[in-house]
Amino acid sequence: MVEEGLENPVELSGCSFCDLDGFRQNSILVRENDLCLFASGGEGKGEGEAQDVLLGSGIIVPKAHRETVFDLSADEFMATRTLLLEVRPLLDSHYRPDGYTVGWNCFAASGQSVPHAHLHVLLRYSDEPHAGKGIRRFLRQPDNRRKDPKAPGSGSTAFAGCDD
Repeated sequence: MVEEGLENPVELSGCSFCDLDGFRQNSILVRENDLCLFASGGEGKGEGEAQDVLLGSGIIVPKAHRETVFDLSADEFMATRTLLLEVRPLLDSHYRPDGYTVGWNCFAASGQSVPHAHLHVLLRYSDEPHAGKGIRRFLRQPDNRRKDPKAPGSGSTAFAGCDD
C-alpha cells in the first residue's frame, strides 16, 4: 500500500537517526524489516540512558525519514507494530523485564529532540525507584498545571534542542 502525498526519502542529510548503519554497529540487539529498524543498547553499547539506567531498552525508527509518528504511512505504522511484537520475546528472554513503557514523543513540548520519528521501547523492573509510575504520573502532578489550563497552546511544532 502506498499513500498519496507522502514523500519517501531514504535519508535526510544531517539526521543522526537516518544513519541506520550507525544503529546496526553500535547496538547490542538489532532487528529490522523492510520499513523500520529496532536498535537496543545495553552492556556498554549505545548512548546515555539506554546503557546505564534502562539496560536493554531501545527504539524503533522508520528507515525513511519521518519527523513524527503523524508522518508515518499506514505500512510504516504496521511495520513498527510488527517489529515491536517480534522483539518483545527476545527482550523478555534476555532481560526478563517486569513491564514495558512504550511511546512516541512529538515536538519540543513533549521532549522530542531528534526530528525523526522513533518509538521508545523501555524495559521496566519492579525494583526500580519509579516502578509503578507510568507515562502520565509526572505530568499529572500539581506543579505541572498550566496557568490557564483552558487556554490554547502556541501551536509550535519545533523540536527540543533544535533552532527553528
